[in-house]
Amino acid sequence: MQHIRIFLIKFIIVSVFLFSCSKEPEITPPVVVKPGTEYLKFNLGSANQLTISQNEKNSYSIKTTGDDPYIMTDGISKPLHQDSVVLTFEYKSTQSIERIQFFFGPSITEDRSVFGSEMSSTSAWKNYSVNLAKAIKNFSWGKPEDFIRLDFGTKSGIHIEIRNIYFRSMNQSEKKIFEEEEAQIQKDETIQKALASYLKERFSSVITEVKVGPTEVTVAGQYSSEGEFSLCEVFPNDTLVTSTLFKNKIPLDNNSFRITLPRIITKNSLEYDRLLSRWVIVKEDGNDESIDSHARYADIIEPKQSMPPGILMSKKGLGGFFMNSYVDDLDHLGITSITVNIPITAMLYSYPAANTITHTYGNKKYYFSLNYLNHIDNALKLAASKKIVVGAIILVQKAAECADPEIGKILQHPDFTPEGIYTMPNMTTDEGVNCYAAALDFLASRYNRTDNTYGRVHKWIMHNEVDAGLTWTNMGRKPMLNYLDTYLRSMRICHNITRQYDQNSEVMGSFTHSWVEPVELYSSKEMLTALQQFSSLEGDFQWGVAYHPYPQNLNEPKTWNDAKATFDPNSPLVTFKNLEVIDHWIKQPENSYKSSVKRTLWLSENGTNSRTYEDKDLMEQAAGFAYAWKKLINLDGIDAIQWHNWIDNRAEFGLRIGLRRFPDDLSDPGGAKPVWYAYQAAGTDKEDEVFEPYKSIIGITNWGEIMHFISP
Repeated sequence: MQHIRIFLIKFIIVSVFLFSCSKEPEITPPVVVKPGTEYLKFNLGSANQLTISQNEKNSYSIKTTGDDPYIMTDGISKPLHQDSVVLTFEYKSTQSIERIQFFFGPSITEDRSVFGSEMSSTSAWKNYSVNLAKAIKNFSWGKPEDFIRLDFGTKSGIHIEIRNIYFRSMNQSEKKIFEEEEAQIQKDETIQKALASYLKERFSSVITEVKVGPTEVTVAGQYSSEGEFSLCEVFPNDTLVTSTLFKNKIPLDNNSFRITLPRIITKNSLEYDRLLSRWVIVKEDGNDESIDSHARYADIIEPKQSMPPGILMSKKGLGGFFMNSYVDDLDHLGITSITVNIPITAMLYSYPAANTITHTYGNKKYYFSLNYLNHIDNALKLAASKKIVVGAIILVQKAAECADPEIGKILQHPDFTPEGIYTMPNMTTDEGVNCYAAALDFLASRYNRTDNTYGRVHKWIMHNEVDAGLTWTNMGRKPMLNYLDTYLRSMRICHNITRQYDQNSEVMGSFTHSWVEPVELYSSKEMLTALQQFSSLEGDFQWGVAYHPYPQNLNEPKTWNDAKATFDPNSPLVTFKNLEVIDHWIKQPENSYKSSVKRTLWLSENGTNSRTYEDKDLMEQAAGFAYAWKKLINLDGIDAIQWHNWIDNRAEFGLRIGLRRFPDDLSDPGGAKPVWYAYQAAGTDKEDEVFEPYKSIIGITNWGEIMHFISP
């Protein structure tokens, strides 16, 4: 599947506050105007990429004409009442609008905006309501002359009727939802504090090893203080740090212990594989129970077979690979690594749909679309035939986009919010854990066979850009440690399952270029630092980094001018300009696997843009690549780059970051751009000759000028 960026969020910081949305029952006109109600009126002159006409006093007809249609209201005439927090209007629409966005003027910025729920298509009048209580409070909005900007999605050609826009108080249902959200926020803050304490704690007891064999799990450890101690199992859907009551305790009667247990148990009618569990020592003091060690995941996983490691023959790769008429580029460009998108929910069914294959996991059957698998198989078989190393990007679609709505209900995270493109997998229930594990087990067993029947996957890139998790791997607005704790569970589940089939399998974390400057909601460095802390305390495992060092502005290919990319370990961003920063970080012993083995670092999604197909823009795009290549080829902490996009894509909001032109370009459909030839020459004896014209664009006389030293 070709990776398509639906929204240009790489360089836009989107701030979205928790809110409740409710769809009210269908209504029939006319609607009685309530006495004393201030209805918001549109400022017709503020319309952008839409046409609008006023029908009646508070009624408008709108047609979207571009991919960024919006309009502002007039300013309110009096202070907003403190209870008037739900924005409501009636509407008709010829198409559904998935992401309606509300900006809070007078300052119109992305970090003063929220997204509402979908406006479904309707030919009859419907009510739409969005609870903006938190946004109104956080933005201090509601003074006279304050106004709202409404953004009607990203599609042109939608006809909308809208009338009677006003603020009202919450109804009972909305109050209940709002109170539940407030309670969840308090719960999240409690977990965040507990996780922070857990990372700092130095327990007197320790679990030293967890070994998983074909039928048994062996746990070894020791405790040193006085009292009663037990070994306890922590399931993926348990919240360890706030647990006060532990089940299935195994009493410990020796300070040093080694306990062997059956690997498979029955848990809520499912056959649960303890491969996925953590283990912890619990101390009992009367009726009180508390953890007395850090939990530990499996250290040793006995593989079912022996698979050769994937060996990179160069640093040159392609991102978002898929089968098309240009696949000979693998040879022409000297590609030795690729990434392939695998949205598991696009092919996973809870029932035997037509043309599916059955996979049983946990004593439950799941079904996978053969039509969808054929596309993946063909790409991976071609890669295997050329000994290309493959990274699979594991994505989970939101429920509304899943092939099977039932799978959507199971796998969409319960705290998912509308601004998310993809969801964090739901690991809060036994059913969710089993379904997610089943999908990973199916993929690992299919794409790690000694005969390479269906091709091979070597690395598993977990989801997309988790520092921008609110957009790309959504589980709501969470404190960083809460979010990372969940992400780590996803990584561990994948690692432990895939290691059964390939002893060299690696999982990788996916991050944007925001190094210490947070993008909604986190920064890459703070997440990587915490990930390393958890790993060292709970049994290290070989995770790597899939980094996306796009230029500061995706439209601007002259990355050497990136102001926020400095040569400091705490640079706001890491782009092509300052790759030395992440190269330095990845090589530090404290960031290494077991403090001795450098973790894999792929630049797994990145590219420079050509604003147009004019010669100047095409040359600047190629110069941006040449600059990046000359850097990374001299940085031994960076293992590979996968260029994104392979081919220009109309869905990427005007970006032209591909090596080839748009397939439907009128003058040269799919034609190779100058950056294609630069990419081809990279790493060959023609490199310096082909790169020579780009020095003057960058403003250098020799390539050594672009390299910098990073001081600790």
